[in-house]
Amino acid sequence: MSDNPGNPARGNALAPMGAGGLGMAGGVFSNIRAASAPALTGAPPEVDRLSVRVVTDSYHHQFEASGKFGDVAVQRYKRPPSPALPRTLQNEWGLSLHLESARGAETRQVLIDFGFTGDTLNSNLELLGIDLAKLDAMLLSHGHYDHFGGMVGFLAAHGKKLKPGLPFYLGGEECFCSRETGAVDAPSNFGTLDRRAIAEAGLQVLFAERPSLLADHGVTTGYIPLASFEKPAQPSRMKIGMRDGVGCAPEGLPLEKRKLTIVTDDFQHEQATCFNVKDKGLVIMTSCGHRGIVNSVRGAIKVSGISKVHAILGGFHLMPMPEAYVRSTVAELKAINPDYLIPMHCTGTTFYEVAKQELPGRVLLSSTGTRFTFGG
Repeated sequence: MSDNPGNPARGNALAPMGAGGLGMAGGVFSNIRAASAPALTGAPPEVDRLSVRVVTDSYHHQFEASGKFGDVAVQRYKRPPSPALPRTLQNEWGLSLHLESARGAETRQVLIDFGFTGDTLNSNLELLGIDLAKLDAMLLSHGHYDHFGGMVGFLAAHGKKLKPGLPFYLGGEECFCSRETGAVDAPSNFGTLDRRAIAEAGLQVLFAERPSLLADHGVTTGYIPLASFEKPAQPSRMKIGMRDGVGCAPEGLPLEKRKLTIVTDDFQHEQATCFNVKDKGLVIMTSCGHRGIVNSVRGAIKVSGISKVHAILGGFHLMPMPEAYVRSTVAELKAINPDYLIPMHCTGTTFYEVAKQELPGRVLLSSTGTRFTFGG
């Protein structure tokens, strides 16, 4: 299977919608009407400030220090423990990020991913005081349960608070495919993105298979080419087809996948997100980085046309990788020369320790509830 979006098979797949997507960036599949996300044309927007709040991740400690680390403002969540207030932030295997950007007096807020459970997401959003009525967009980085598992509970609890027709960015129809993991002869169900809940919430589904504007302030990379030594990490298996209104419509997928019943996931639908912060450079968020963290960063550089990388945040999916692979990744990132690395979720301690050695002073500790502010 070719990994080049310009190959003839992909050219045919694009024919119905022009350059709008790798499969079919728009159309009606079951009860979901999808349109193409606004394409990035020319230089990306520049923002004065970007704040990234970690809503859900695997780790939190009450006594981490807030402060200024270099030129990044780091605000830790601190709530005095009290039997009268028997709640604190919850941690789980999953990731959710809340973004707030500013350009002059204009602000935008975006929620990226939903973690593993709605209970954790909803509780943390409340404790962090995030006003969901102010969201300008939501984005799902890829179709894995630890990133969309909390969505149904979130929409059930907060759907009526959201702006009517709130844009919901997806990397394409592949996000809706049912997935499984584990041995082929003894597979484990890894969930299916609930398209009915999305339709009932009245969200505006936007397929961002190509570089796209995100709420006028940010950019999604769309398809991430495999441009380094990295290959898709720990792929799940993707089931093609729909049953009882759930699953992915074959006609919305690239041509070479439409007649298959199950395929090893190459994460062509996974996207990274980036913001161009004034006088700083790119802040790039990867969520999981199954396509490779180096590939993701290079993809963001290519689509934005900006080579200066200020910060790289998110899951780098290196926890299961051998140390030699991790060291090669760190070496590639060191050559890109980011000001800061902020590993989360599936990155693993080996990367954290090696990166601290190779890029001293540039690796910041993340935890649930922390807000990182760049620029401004």
